[in-house]
Order: sequence, then structure tokens, then C-alpha cells
Amino acid sequence: MRRQPEGETRYGASHRGYEVALTAWHEPRYRVDQVWRWLYETRRPLEECTTLGRDLRQRLADSFPCQLAPRLEQSDGDTSKWLFSTLDDVQVETVLMRSPTRATVCISSQAGCAMGCTFCATGQAGFERHLDAGEMVEQVATAMHASVQRVSNVVFMGMGEPLANYDATWAAVERLHDDFALSARHITISTVGVVPGMRRLAEERLPVTLAVSLHAADDELRSRLVPLNDRYPIAQVLDAAADYAGATGRRVSFEYALIAGVNDRPDQADALGRLLRAYPGVGGAHLNLIPLNPTAGFGGHASTRRSSAGFAARVESHGISATIRRNRGASIDAACGQLRSREAVSPSMSAAGHNGDAPAEETP
Repeated sequence: MRRQPEGETRYGASHRGYEVALTAWHEPRYRVDQVWRWLYETRRPLEECTTLGRDLRQRLADSFPCQLAPRLEQSDGDTSKWLFSTLDDVQVETVLMRSPTRATVCISSQAGCAMGCTFCATGQAGFERHLDAGEMVEQVATAMHASVQRVSNVVFMGMGEPLANYDATWAAVERLHDDFALSARHITISTVGVVPGMRRLAEERLPVTLAVSLHAADDELRSRLVPLNDRYPIAQVLDAAADYAGATGRRVSFEYALIAGVNDRPDQADALGRLLRAYPGVGGAHLNLIPLNPTAGFGGHASTRRSSAGFAARVESHGISATIRRNRGASIDAACGQLRSREAVSPSMSAAGHNGDAPAEETP
């Protein structure tokens, strides 16, 4: 059973939660705003807030504990990855990708994943539980603390299927938008095609970016790669994506993991181009092609650069914009679920998307 702290958690608590506690401690009203501004505007660890007395900082730390403890942290320069242990000792991953001027953080929405995508390290490990909104927001806060560059983009493209944990995911989105002041356009939710969640998303107040993982242009192959396709086939997924684009005015992007000899043939590129050309969503379709990241539980390999370029060119010949993403952080197992899987195999190791892909370099 999950161990809950006695009080609220650091990033799970609302402004009102801090107000209630500080009032009960007979602190002046302005302390509430000091704490809130430090967490969400200064964006530094609460323990560093020297405008608060040491005793008050300790009391706040005890009453509003962090939910994530770093188990492993690795970096290859412009990409950093954390493997966290939660309060009940399940493991989740977060990736920070930096450029000279800004940074993107890829966060997990679940510990494990129940979607069962055959090439995905997270799916191969199975599902443990949903994360709550505080655990998601704390991943972003940790990345902000570690990054010199401003974290301007957040992608829900790490471990788990965000739309299978809809309420907590959306609560995290609202906190990131309202309290961290991140633009809705710079928040991306990725899905393998949970159609009811996509339709709920179209009714929300914030027009976040939606990314849909396709990985195949026909139902037979997609069902082999993404078992959820048996429940929500490609036509339903594209229909829900088009409705989302129409409701929000935002172009939906499509993700496609390139697997050598499986889904990267020229005829498959043509089929994908025709499929996306017929897609009626606002702004048309943009395709992100991502060379597969290898996992121990899947025998496939990434397409070669030449094959990837040829695939992209054939898709583009149908009038579709296609981008080949550069995999980042391969040396530190930065793709979804890889570091967690490696730690499970080698628990003594130490160090200072849900779709098995490298996380997005930038939000579309």
C-alpha cells in the first residue's frame, strides 16, 4: 500500500493548503505568498529560501515533503536524466534537454505503463500505478532547479500513457500553466490513441499541444506494435485528432518510431503519406520520425540514417511535413523506461515515451 505523508506534499499542496498550515502556526499572512512565490516564481528548492527563518523552513519541509527522491542521475552534457523513487518506492524517470537558450523537460505520468507497446521499455516492464499531480509537477520543478536555461517546454511523453491517468494529468497541466506560468502551447500531451481521453481534452480550457503516436499506417501492423489499436483503430484515432484540432485551432503532431524492416519500407512511407494527406485536422499533419531506441525486451533495431531520410522524403512527396528527430541522451539511456529497466537488472549501480522513443527535443 502506498505510504502517504501525514500532511500535504511540496508540490501537491495548493496555495490554500499552505495558507491553512501557516495560519495554524500563527505566521503572518505574507509568509504564504513568500513561500508560494519561492516555489513557483523563483523556482528554487524551499530549503534555499533564506527569507524564511531556519526553523520555519524545517517545519515546512517536514509538513510539505517532496515526493520524489533521486535514485540515479546521469548527464551527457545537454541531456540529463533522473530515476526517482517515490514515497512508496516505485520508480519513475524524468529527462531534461537543454539548448543554449531554453530547456524542455519530459515527464512521466505513470510508474510503468499498461499499454503494452511491444517495442517500449516502459511497456515491457508493466504497470505499477498512476502518478498524482504533485509527483508530475515535482518532476518539472526538479528540472527547473537543475537547469541554467529557462524551462519553457514540458512534454508528457515519459513513462506511462497520460490519457489513461487523465484527471491527475490535467490537474498537473493546470498547475504548470496557472502557477508556473507556462504557455499551454508549450505543454505537450502524447498519447498512443486513447480516444475517449483525446475527446475530453478537446473540451478543456487550455489548448495544449497533442501528439499522437502512430507507428504504422495500417491497422494490422499497428495492432502488433500498439495493442490498444484493437480497441481504437487508426480511423477512430485520426477522427478524434481532427476533432481536437478543430476545437482548439492547434495542429496535432504525429509520432512514428522507425524500426528497421518492420515499418520503414518505401511502400509503408507512401501509405503513411496518403493516410496523413487525407487527415482533415486544422493545420494538416506534421510527422515526427524517431529512430527506435533499442530495448532489451524487443529485438528490433533503428532504421539507418539513409533509410530514415528516404522514408521522410517519400512521406513529404505526399505533401506532408516530416521531421527526423535527433535522438538525445542515448549514452545515458534517456529514452522512456530504459534507465529504470537497467537499474532493475543492476540494482547496485550508482551515479551522480511511453512510446519507447527518445523524448521530444522541443515541443512541436
